[in-house]
Amino acid sequence: MPMKGRFPIRRTLEYLQKGEVVFKNSVKIMTVNYNTHGELSEGARKFVFFKVPQVQYKNPWVQIMMFKNMTPSPFLRFYLDDGGQVLVDVEGKDYKEITQHVKKILGKSDKVLQAEALAKMEASNPANFGPKKYFLRECMSEVEGQVPHPGRVPLPKEMTGKYRTKMAASSED
Repeated sequence: MPMKGRFPIRRTLEYLQKGEVVFKNSVKIMTVNYNTHGELSEGARKFVFFKVPQVQYKNPWVQIMMFKNMTPSPFLRFYLDDGGQVLVDVEGKDYKEITQHVKKILGKSDKVLQAEALAKMEASNPANFGPKKYFLRECMSEVEGQVPHPGRVPLPKEMTGKYRTKMAASSED
């Protein structure tokens, strides 16, 4: 992707992954109301410009809408899954203050994020096997280099018990 436009670093994967706001599961919609001119909306404009792409990347299930020049003072409104709303006044705040405030009131804590990352790593471990619903493999025989599953591919005669007992009986005779 060519590095063209205003502040193209915002569109790089590395920049998007550095976002620090991961919303709780109850947040469904975020609206940003701000003005394109004026000193009071400066923090909200910078928040939209720098932080909203990161928020979108980290929270793909959250719908984000921007409303420009529709209100005298800037604010954020969050709609929750239980029908509740959270209103955050961002008038005169810096975009970093806005980010920290939103992270504190509606973001997941660092402990929760670490626990989720650990659970995700455990689930995706290729050494684990069980029902396909929960694991990558159902049987140890699906791993490359292992003996194939006898229900799908017939075993060589030398590995079957009937053949071994037959050979043992014939060698005794």
